[in-house]
Parts: sequence; C-alpha cells; structure tokens
Amino acid sequence: MPDDLSPLQCSNFEVALNEFDDLVVQGDKAFLLGAGCSKCAGLPLATELMGMTCESNQLDKPTKTILTTIENRFHGSTAANIEDYLSELMDFVANAERRKARGANKATVSLNEIEYSVQQLRDAVDQVKEAIAEAIDVERVNLQHHRQFIDAVHRPPRSGRKAGDRCVDYLVLNYDTLIESALALERLRYADGMRGGQNAWWDCSAFESNQLDARVLKLHGSIDWSEAPGESLPRRIATNVSLDNGNKGRILIWPASTKCRESQQDPFAQLSQLARSILVPRPGRQTVLTVCGYGFGDRHINGEIERALRASRGELTVAVFTYDERPTGELKRLHEIDDIGDQIRIHARRGFFHGDTAVVSEVDLPWWKFETVARLLGGER
Repeated sequence: MPDDLSPLQCSNFEVALNEFDDLVVQGDKAFLLGAGCSKCAGLPLATELMGMTCESNQLDKPTKTILTTIENRFHGSTAANIEDYLSELMDFVANAERRKARGANKATVSLNEIEYSVQQLRDAVDQVKEAIAEAIDVERVNLQHHRQFIDAVHRPPRSGRKAGDRCVDYLVLNYDTLIESALALERLRYADGMRGGQNAWWDCSAFESNQLDARVLKLHGSIDWSEAPGESLPRRIATNVSLDNGNKGRILIWPASTKCRESQQDPFAQLSQLARSILVPRPGRQTVLTVCGYGFGDRHINGEIERALRASRGELTVAVFTYDERPTGELKRLHEIDDIGDQIRIHARRGFFHGDTAVVSEVDLPWWKFETVARLLGGER
C-alpha cells in the first residue's frame, strides 16, 4: 500500500513542497541518488549489502579472513558499510603496490600476523566486487517507482509547466542500473558514457550531445562495467560474450573514498569533473540538486557539494530528503554554515529545516522515501 500523504498536508509542509516543486520545475535539475533509492525495487540497502557480500560464496577463505580483520577494525561503528570495507581493502592494495614499486624487501601487507601479497589483495578486491554484483544483479526488479519518478521529472503533469530546456542530470552512487533501465523504458534519450548496446565501450564525449534528455553519471562505477585485459577504460560486455582469454574482465566499481590510484584515473576522473561542472549554475539560472537515498557518508561527495554551494553565488539549491528525524552529522554541519546554509532545504522524517526555519512533526513524514518523492514530483498531495 502507498504511504499516507496526509501528514504532509499541514500548511507548513505544504508550503515547503510547493516551494520545492517551483524550484525543480523552473531551475536546471540534477539528482543525487544513493542506495536508499533502490530499496523499493527489491535491492538491498547498504547495511544489508554488507552482510550479503561478506557471506557470499564468491569469497574464498583468505578473502573472508581479510574481511574479518577489517570488520574488527570497524568494531563499534554503526555507520560502516561495504564501501568502507572495500575502501579499506583497496588501501591495503595501494600500500603493497607502493612498497613493491619502490623495491622494498617486504612488498606485502601484514594483517593479524599474516602476510598478503599484492596479488592476494587484488584477488580479494575482485571477489568482493563479484559478491556485490551477485547481491545487486537480482533476477527480477520492480521498476514501477523508478519509471514513475522518471516520468514525473521529464513530463511534469501540471498545466503550464515545462520540463526545461536542459537535459536532467542524474549523479548516481549506486552500482545498479535501475535509472538507466527506467529512462530507456520511458523512451528518453540518455548518455551514460558508453557507446553501443549490450556490448559497448567508454567514450566520455557521449555526454556532450545536445540531443539528450538525461545524463547518468555512475560516480562509483556500475555492475555492468568491466575492465578488459590491457585496457584502462571500461567496457560493457554481454553475459553471453567471452573475451579472447576467456575472462569477462574485472568488474569496475570503486568507492569514491578510496585512496587507490584508480579513483584518480579515467573514467572516474572524467565523471568527477563533469559532475563538478553540472553543479555550477549557468549565469542567471538556478540549479536544483535533489538528494535522495543518500546518508552523507561519503567525504568526497560531501566535499563536492560544499564546494559547489560556495561557488554558486547563491544560485544552487540543495533539496535533501532524508530518513533522519532532523539534520545530523555532516548534513547538520553543512546546514549550519552561515554563508551556504540557507541554500540547503532539508525534508527530514520528523520535520522541515531551512535556514532558521525548523518545523517539527510529531509523526513520521513519508517524504523521505524515494517512492514518495516520485509521487510528489508527479503532483500528488
């Protein structure tokens, strides 16, 4: 059953929604979508993904031992997720590679008195990625809410409203392909950096076409990207196609927090640069970044948002829909910065917060859910 929207009919929340609606329709639109947006389609949340990954049959005994060591290092943390574990593991790889490149006598990493070589650590990284892909690449997903969301964004239902003269940008932190699938099913022209179909190659110039309805920036990579042997840029390879060496290639997903050299190379450097330019409003135009399903746990992404707000001359608005009852952690810090705080509108589970305005609710407000945001964008109240 759809959530009851009546708690949002309070005049203060209704005003906030009307203001959000006006901002989204009139300004250039960008959406930052996190793992919470995929739950309604049947995919795991970040916390659930960690458990599924660590228990996967894709992991051999050494990899499970390494992950247990990492788990112990995060003991007491309630916020750590699989991306934190993968970042930690990739940092081990970077340390071992650096020692090997410098000719060190001991080009290994010691974890709980066990020595691991670069190759062992890289094998562990690949196995974790395979396990993540296995958990996300489920046989059937429900795209109802994603299609509703895409339709509402690109075909505003209210009379006299236009979708705008610029394509919509989706900054996606998830590895799944739900947004791309929904765009295709709604017959919208989009670029995701790939040229081709089931088999495709990376070409950043694909984002430059002026015939696009949308651009999808997979900032952390995608489960359908592979790094073919001898190549640094990703390909998309159909499941029924084998490469010459009988290997489909390493799955190309990287958490943005990693210090490994790969995160500084293409395609991730290209995607970061494009994302940065998207968040810079055109002169005389407002840009609205709507954030949904993201818990502000990625320092790299948070830094880019803050950088964009400071550089925007007040023409960037960040509208956040969050499960938290009120602003907490990094979002609270951004909200309380004097010169940019007024540009952040927070639709929390127990209230609305904007500048000095704080309207608190006694009951949960359903607007924190991706599927509810889709309904609200579609004109429901």
